[in-house]
Amino acid sequence: MSRKVASVSWFPLLLTLWPSSALSLLLLSIVGRLMGLEVVEAIVCSRWGAPLNKSLSQDGDVIIGGLFNLYYRPSAVEQSFTKRPHYEPCTGLDLELLKYIYAMAYAVEEINRNSTLLPGVKLGYRILDSCARYPWALQVALSLVGGDTQSCNFTASVPHSEQPGETAGGQPVPLLIGPGTSTTTIILSRILGPLSVPVISYLASCPCLSDRLKFHNVFRTIPSDIYQARAMAQLAIRFHWTWMGAVIVNNDYGRLAVQAFQEETQGKGVCLEFIETVRRETIVSDARRTALTIQASTARVILIFCWYTEAKKIFLELAKIHVTDRQFLASEAWSTSDDLLQDLAISEVASGVLGVAIRSSTIPGFESYLKSLHPIRRPDDEFLREFWEMEFECSPGATQEQASLAPCSGTESLEGVQNHFTDTSQLRVTYNVYLAVYAAAHALHSVLSCPDRDSSSRNNSSTCSSPKHIKPIELLQHLNKVNVTTPHGDMFYFQGADIPAKYDLVNWQNTPKGSLKLVLIGRVDGSDLHLNESAIQWSTGSNQVPVSVCSESCPPGTRMAERKGEPLCCFDCIPCAEGEISNKTGSHHCERCSSEFWSNVDQTVCIPRQLDFLSFNETLGITLTTAAVSGATMTTAVFVVFLYYRQTPMVRANNSELSFLLLLSLKLCFLCSLVFIGRPSVWACRFQQAAFGISFVLCVSCLLVKTLVVLAVFRSARPGAEALMKWFGPGQQRGSVCLFTSIQIIICAIWLSLSPPVPQRDLGFKGSKVTLECAMVSVVGFSLVLGYIGLLACTCLLLAFLARKLPDNFNEAKLITFSMLIFCAVWVAFVPAYVSSPGKYVVAVEIFAILASSYGLLLCIFAPKCFIILLRPEKNTKKHLMAR
Repeated sequence: MSRKVASVSWFPLLLTLWPSSALSLLLLSIVGRLMGLEVVEAIVCSRWGAPLNKSLSQDGDVIIGGLFNLYYRPSAVEQSFTKRPHYEPCTGLDLELLKYIYAMAYAVEEINRNSTLLPGVKLGYRILDSCARYPWALQVALSLVGGDTQSCNFTASVPHSEQPGETAGGQPVPLLIGPGTSTTTIILSRILGPLSVPVISYLASCPCLSDRLKFHNVFRTIPSDIYQARAMAQLAIRFHWTWMGAVIVNNDYGRLAVQAFQEETQGKGVCLEFIETVRRETIVSDARRTALTIQASTARVILIFCWYTEAKKIFLELAKIHVTDRQFLASEAWSTSDDLLQDLAISEVASGVLGVAIRSSTIPGFESYLKSLHPIRRPDDEFLREFWEMEFECSPGATQEQASLAPCSGTESLEGVQNHFTDTSQLRVTYNVYLAVYAAAHALHSVLSCPDRDSSSRNNSSTCSSPKHIKPIELLQHLNKVNVTTPHGDMFYFQGADIPAKYDLVNWQNTPKGSLKLVLIGRVDGSDLHLNESAIQWSTGSNQVPVSVCSESCPPGTRMAERKGEPLCCFDCIPCAEGEISNKTGSHHCERCSSEFWSNVDQTVCIPRQLDFLSFNETLGITLTTAAVSGATMTTAVFVVFLYYRQTPMVRANNSELSFLLLLSLKLCFLCSLVFIGRPSVWACRFQQAAFGISFVLCVSCLLVKTLVVLAVFRSARPGAEALMKWFGPGQQRGSVCLFTSIQIIICAIWLSLSPPVPQRDLGFKGSKVTLECAMVSVVGFSLVLGYIGLLACTCLLLAFLARKLPDNFNEAKLITFSMLIFCAVWVAFVPAYVSSPGKYVVAVEIFAILASSYGLLLCIFAPKCFIILLRPEKNTKKHLMAR
């Protein structure tokens, strides 16, 4: 009595200071409940209004609570804690949701028949409806936890029970099955969390509830929305849908789901062109705006995370503007909606929908249980009575005067009824309720399992829990360890708040009647996706997977180049550079071929480089070969002419023996150029440079000795110089040529023995070919060979230049001068051309220099002589030659 009196003095002041809102009243309700203040409870019930008094219950040693949303909620109802709520009556019993409570009742009856689960303990239940209204859900939950039989009929007396929270009105429940929404679950967790009352939700899928620090008392038998978003991301990646649109409901369900989708597809080439949000309060305008966005979009695949009511509005707007070429991905909230499947107005738009659905299962015996229900056998079941009146339009167990409907005949039965209530072909949320009851039962079994339960020993009684005095915190601890096996062999366990993710993949396919049917085309187990692609009917009406890309995938041989200011999924395709390849579709980069390989024409594969060398079969090789053979032939012809006219003064002048030796050396010079053509080998590389060096030294030595002889002859004509000719006799001339040539032979021998040229592949020249060439390992050796030839040539040029004006009518020194000028000019130009030429053209330059200098010597020295011998024989006399 003192507590009631005390409340009168301070409670009015508390009410004036406390904010006027539903949440405030809820907190006052809790305070009043804990303090036993009936005034507070009365005011709270008055401000909130009274929930429906209908319930479904069964007595037992342990009572578990059930919180369901069985009635339709009027769409205009304001569900806000920030404003003073105005509530319309809840009307219209939802048959699918009604099936949930009987799944709970069936599971309890099945457990009570099980001799191994909760042996000796009868499990009971108390099920109430909250009409999906947050304040009513809180009020009903508190009444269940507090032990009140009526949701807003709190007792005014102070409880005498030793257990906190138990009242005289009824037995408190240690655990709640429900509620059916994430928001209500969050609110209940905040309120019941300090009391450690477990809440097992069958439909709250918000990813936020996985946080064990914030929601330690929440469990659920439905996977988190994170997993269905990941499953959709896997579908997008599998079918290469890189350019998509998204429509989400403007709350945590939509926002967190699309966030998880984007995280899963990050770095995998999937982009969202747009994200449209819709709200239930403004769904008409939002649906119209969303439909126009989808129509204008280039994305052909649209992801929709919202409720079936919002999805239906969007489809109706799309049907109005005839948008029928989009492929939709459905979340579990609407992927199995019969309301959408049977609506002919949207069948053309929604055909081919691919969706993620809650895993369907079967409960053996449940269909028979439902069809056996009858109000006569369950006179206290007010929900069943109302359903009976809806289905059969009669009032069971009432007289004509007592009911507005005609009394039932008693022969009515659900055996032949086909509706949502009796359909057990695909139990999804219903099965989640069934699992939740079994999870609760196994946790209770673990709490109550105690050795020697029947013993009256104090020690045992102090450590064992009693069915009438179960502490919620103990139940919470055992729920964390539960591992459930149903009588039908289904197993599941909790991973924190969640269970392992399992989903069905469904497809909406056309039927002959024009409506759509739901077809199972795959499953999701954790991160594994199992899909029967051949069973899918796409929005196009065929088995061809829809294409939804911003840019077509780059074919092999090209790479993706981002467009400035556009998403990563929009790009251009750039051909790979030479020497680089991309061998798969959609390559981000081109790979460079290794040094031994080069890209093919399409830049798709690296192929071995072709060996490139100066060949006899190519045009350049044929041209040089022809020039060399022609030079050798011309030299032979001159040799024959000189041999035939060897007794004439023109041939005998200036030592005919040196002339024949010079012709022989020129022929060797022409022929040595042929050694440079063809595939380089070890011996070819060594022989070509030696042949070149020795042949030209022999040639230049003959010219040098000829020049010296000319100078000696004219010097010997002076008085006192007769003895000079004894040093330039035939023997001395041959010896001088041999001496000069021997020096070159020694240089070549040393060079080729120490560091000879070797065949080598030149990879430095970028291209599809590898040049096979004779590499100069020792530049010094090659330089000595060329330098020695140059020394002899310059000496010969200088001496010939000095002897060019000697008084003979036919002075050979003039011819030698011209020939050596050409020779030196060619080889001076050879050096820079040789150094700068790429690949096989290095060899071509050297051959050209050999042939040019050889032709210069042949023509300048022997052409005038042959002209006189063959065409001017009258000048081929000693008298003419000696004339001044």
